Amino acid sequence: MNTAGHDRVTKLEELSINAWPSLQTMLYDGWVLRFSEGHTKRANSSNPLYGGLLGVDEKIDACEKLYSGRHLDTVFKLTAASYPPDLDRVLSARGYVLESGSAVQTLDLQNDIAEPEEPDITLSSDASDEWLSAFWQMSGFDERRREIAKQMLLNVVPQKCLASISESESGIIACGMAVLQGDYVGLFNIVTHKDFRRRGHGKQLTLGLLHWARENGARLAYLQV
Repeated sequence: MNTAGHDRVTKLEELSINAWPSLQTMLYDGWVLRFSEGHTKRANSSNPLYGGLLGVDEKIDACEKLYSGRHLDTVFKLTAASYPPDLDRVLSARGYVLESGSAVQTLDLQNDIAEPEEPDITLSSDASDEWLSAFWQMSGFDERRREIAKQMLLNVVPQKCLASISESESGIIACGMAVLQGDYVGLFNIVTHKDFRRRGHGKQLTLGLLHWARENGARLAYLQV
């Protein structure tokens, strides 16, 4: 990977960490360690973003001790820009296996974007009780995960926009969030009620968030799947 590509991957990783913060974060010799009581692997992982001074095995040992001390699996979120570059080989030799992958997609907001056709998209800078309740229910969170996710949402420092689509009889049927940081906007928690899927609500919600972001200065959108 060239320097520009490496820097862009690192930039997107930094943005996503800020946009959906863990309950606790620790910087350890260039690695960002995240802890959220087991709520999602991404929020309970070691992110080897930068180089450091310590040996890689010493750092892995420290991560294992920290995560096991909190009764969590030791998970490393690797990218093409992880440090050191051969970390995947080192982890494999220690018995780690690739468990799941993610795709990061970007969109240039300087290009034409279709206008949302859905007339009832509600945008807000704050999460109402109705939005939270709908998000919990549609995401299938139990009571414990609801409290963790709520605290993570409250911990978001950058400007955010929470969107929803409602129907008169059913209330909120789709919701999602955009987090704006400078020229970048990230889309998170896009979900539609199971009884209203495959009708384009998710697309309309996304278009509404993208237009909000562009109006507020965003030039590039990203989405992690």
